[in-house]
Amino acid sequence: MGKAGFIGLGIMGKPMAKNLLKGGVDLMVWDLNQAAVEEVKEAGASVGTYEEIGAQCDVVFLILPNGDISKEVLFGEKGVASTLTAGKVVCDMSSVTPVESKECYEGLKKIGVGFVDSPVSGGEPGAINGTLAFMAGGDEKDFNALMPYFDIMGSSAVLIGGSGSGSVTKLANQIIVNNTIAIVSEAFVLASKAGADPMKVYHAIRGGLAGSAVLDAKIPMIVERNFVPGGKISINHKDIKNVVNTAHSLDVPIPYSAQLYEILQTLKIHGHMNDDHGGIVQYFEALADVQVKKVEE
Repeated sequence: MGKAGFIGLGIMGKPMAKNLLKGGVDLMVWDLNQAAVEEVKEAGASVGTYEEIGAQCDVVFLILPNGDISKEVLFGEKGVASTLTAGKVVCDMSSVTPVESKECYEGLKKIGVGFVDSPVSGGEPGAINGTLAFMAGGDEKDFNALMPYFDIMGSSAVLIGGSGSGSVTKLANQIIVNNTIAIVSEAFVLASKAGADPMKVYHAIRGGLAGSAVLDAKIPMIVERNFVPGGKISINHKDIKNVVNTAHSLDVPIPYSAQLYEILQTLKIHGHMNDDHGGIVQYFEALADVQVKKVEE
């Protein structure tokens, strides 16, 4: 494996970068948060500017808040692309729109640099444990060049198709995850208002067709009133906005996700953006004036 650059040391990026270091990768990092940079530096990384990362690294990973920031980091004045040379590969693991991914792909293709859009699923626990799922779009040779790094950071990586298809897959993933959390929330608010013990309801249904990874991950957190984020509502709010905009551009009606976006908007107004997305339950709790919480024996 060649030297890697890593830009974006947030709730996901920091543990991912640390796992690359544990895996023996020669890593150069940058983030606007200097405390995060220092922490990863202490774990063994070197620190470089965008220009230095572009010049010195064979592959460059980005995991940033949105597509506009990804494009600015790559193509802005003194951006990574200003020093990249032909044959290198950039991998954007941020959750962005397919159009933004294709713009980055085309912009880097002009200088002979590969671009793979590869958002991830698994949240902070997956980032820490190195069990993320990578959903990638781009050219096969570029994907293959990234596979050794994916193997360190995750448990699976699939090349879906051409540029933008990784971002499309992430949007589909977020539709399913967030709408499932909302439906689980609605169901357990009903059960709680009716006087049922939510944990007993959970154990009764989890082995049947209603069982899911979302149910297993979120109900134990919800009943403990634990909304410390593994995946913030703010991130999912942005992702569902991308879903709505992308679907509208393709003339795809998305009635459930459109309603979900309004639910997330309401949670934003009420100050819940930094909660875990299991906190979606709080919208339904407010409607019914009840909490889904542990029943004391």
